[in-house]
Amino acid sequence: MSDAQQDFRIAREDLERFMEAVLAAAGADPASAKAVARALVTASRMGTDSHGLRLLPHYLQALGGGRIKGAPNMVFQQRLAATGFLDADDGLGHLAGYTAMDHAMEMADKVGLGAVAVGNSSHFGAAGCYALAAAERGYLGMAFCNSDPFVLLHDGANPFHGTNPIAFAAPVAGESPYLLDMATSSIPWNRVQQYGAIGRELPDQVAANAAGKVSRVPSEVVALLPLGGSDFGFKGAGLGGMVEVLSSTLSGMQHGFKLLPMGGPDMSTPRGVGHFFLAMKPDAFVDEGTFAKGLADYLADLRGQAVSPNATVMAPGDREWRCQARRDAEGIPLDSANQLAYAEIAERYRIAPLIRLD
Repeated sequence: MSDAQQDFRIAREDLERFMEAVLAAAGADPASAKAVARALVTASRMGTDSHGLRLLPHYLQALGGGRIKGAPNMVFQQRLAATGFLDADDGLGHLAGYTAMDHAMEMADKVGLGAVAVGNSSHFGAAGCYALAAAERGYLGMAFCNSDPFVLLHDGANPFHGTNPIAFAAPVAGESPYLLDMATSSIPWNRVQQYGAIGRELPDQVAANAAGKVSRVPSEVVALLPLGGSDFGFKGAGLGGMVEVLSSTLSGMQHGFKLLPMGGPDMSTPRGVGHFFLAMKPDAFVDEGTFAKGLADYLADLRGQAVSPNATVMAPGDREWRCQARRDAEGIPLDSANQLAYAEIAERYRIAPLIRLD
C-alpha cells in the first residue's frame, strides 16, 4: 500500500520511543532495545516496511517465549588482524549486527578491512541497516544472513534456501550512501505476509503454492521463487548458496535448511542463525580521494543515462533516500493491520500509545 493511501502517520521519534519502551518491558536490556528500534525505524523510514515496524510483534513473542535472550552476553574473539567471531548468545540479531560491524570497522581502521562471522544469533531485520552503518562512517560495508527455508531451488520442488539477503553500502561524498539491499529470492517472505495483511495481490513470478506453481495469492503461497523466477532462477539460487556458505558454514552454524522456522509454535528454542559482515577502508586500497572521486563520477554517469519516457534511472539507495526524506517530513505510515497490532501492544505492556500526526 502506498504512502498516499495511508492516513495514520507517526513521527520517527515517537516510534523509536514506543519500541524501546515496549522492548524494555518485554525484557530487553537497553542496548538490545536501542539496536532493535534503530534497525526497524531505519527500515521503515526508507520504505522497507516488510522489515521495519511490522516485525516488532514477532520479536516480542520470541522474547516472551524465551527463544531470544533480552540480556545476552555477547563475546567477540579476534582471530587474526582482520578477522573475528562474535558469539551472539541467542540475543537479538540487531544488537549482534551492529556490534559485529563495529568490530569489523575497528579492524578496518587498523589494517584496511575487517570481517566478522556471527553465530548463535537470531533474525536481524533488514541487512542493509548494517552495511549502512559502515558507509555512514566512511567504510564500504557488506552484510549477509541465512534464514530458514522459504525459497525453491531452480527447478526444485521444495523450499531449501532462506531468503538469504545481500547488502552492500558505500560512502558518497556530500550525499547519502550508495545502498544495495536485496533478498536472493524474488521477494522477501515478509512481503508475502505484508501483502496478505492488507489484501494485496503479489507480483507475478515471485512465489509458489504447495504444488510448486506460481501464485499471486498470499494465502496460497508456501514458497518463494529464487531471484530470476521460473526461467532464470539459477542465478538467485546460486547467490543464495553463496550467502549460506558465508553466514552459516563460516560461523559453524547449521545451514538454513535445518533451521527452525522464524514463525511457528516453538518460541522457546533458539534458532542459531548465522551472519557475516565485512568493512573496508577505501583509502587502504588507493590514494586518498581516489575512491570518492571515482564513485561520484560513476553515479553522475549512471544517473545521466537516457531512459524511456516518464522513467528515471536511479542508483541503489536513491528510492530509499527519497522515501526517507518524505517520511521524515510527513511521518511514518501504519497500515490498518499494524494500527491494531500496535494498539494491542500498548495496552498489553501498559505503554503510552503512538501519537498520530495531524
